[in-house]
Amino acid sequence: MSDQSQRTIVTIERALVLLLIGLLLLGVFEVLQPFITAILFGAILAVAAWPAREAMVRAGLPRGAAALVLLLLALGAVALPALLLAPGLSGQVAHGSGHLFAFLATVSRTPPDWLAALPLVGGQLAGLWTEAASGELNIVAALAPYSESLRHTLVAVASGLADSLLQLVLALAVATMFWVHGQEIAAELRDVLYRLGGEAAANAVDTTGASIRGVAYGVVGTAVLQAVLIGAGLGIAGIRGAVAFGFVTFVLALSQIGLPLIYAIDLGAAWWSFHAGSPGWAIFLLAWCVPLSVADNVVRPWFISFGMAMPLALVILGVFGGFVSFGFLGLFIGPSLLAVAYTLLTAWRGRT
Repeated sequence: MSDQSQRTIVTIERALVLLLIGLLLLGVFEVLQPFITAILFGAILAVAAWPAREAMVRAGLPRGAAALVLLLLALGAVALPALLLAPGLSGQVAHGSGHLFAFLATVSRTPPDWLAALPLVGGQLAGLWTEAASGELNIVAALAPYSESLRHTLVAVASGLADSLLQLVLALAVATMFWVHGQEIAAELRDVLYRLGGEAAANAVDTTGASIRGVAYGVVGTAVLQAVLIGAGLGIAGIRGAVAFGFVTFVLALSQIGLPLIYAIDLGAAWWSFHAGSPGWAIFLLAWCVPLSVADNVVRPWFISFGMAMPLALVILGVFGGFVSFGFLGLFIGPSLLAVAYTLLTAWRGRT
């Protein structure tokens, strides 16, 4: 047999092997495709909570026990509230957001006299009211054409929470597996990346973890904090639909473009309380703007400092694109994936 014939046979054999490998990978993808959202969200959750897992292991807790503790915390903080809220949340959000946009449409351009008369902060709040209603911000006029679209979007996100409950449960199972065997998985992944791209590619595992934690703490953490603050403040003041408004606040804060609406929720509740004959609660809700501002201007940068920041435009694209692609859990998956891509690209450019 000539050398040319041998080379042809070797080429055909290699092509067949590559074809079989491609078919195998395609089959694996088809098997895992229904669980891609759960796997991604579970991995993100595991990476975000990894420092807590490491602290418990260093304190002498077995890996399985540490994973169980984190699973119970995740069930109490994520899964249980989702199970309780999901059934009627979309109806509550539709009702509450309708009242919110109705308030924005009828808000006076001139602040009420009692607002300006408040001690210490009355002048600043009155100025903020005027600026938001008729100044350069002109929030009311800017949002008026989009109020119905925004309301439908918020309702769709709330409905997506109910549709994602199964994926959420599966994601917790994936995260628990990572918490138990994460070190072995990371070592295997580093070895594969080292074989493909050398030491720099292997170090990308740690870089990826830092970028995911930056999004989880800086973007999601701040959104959760602001949602809890709004829900707690409205609940204390006796405002109906406090939970739904808290969820709306979470979505708006996560989108990075809804901060004026977050303050509008609080100011609208204060306005309603005042007209309902509860000026004390109205003043309390106005004062509640202070912790909201602290959460956005102090806590957010502090959370981001634990990881790695990325441009605001990528966060916004990640939030909305993730929701379109992965549903409710995509609100978390989208910005995390873009953060990983951005961080790895930045690291690669720094080496060239």
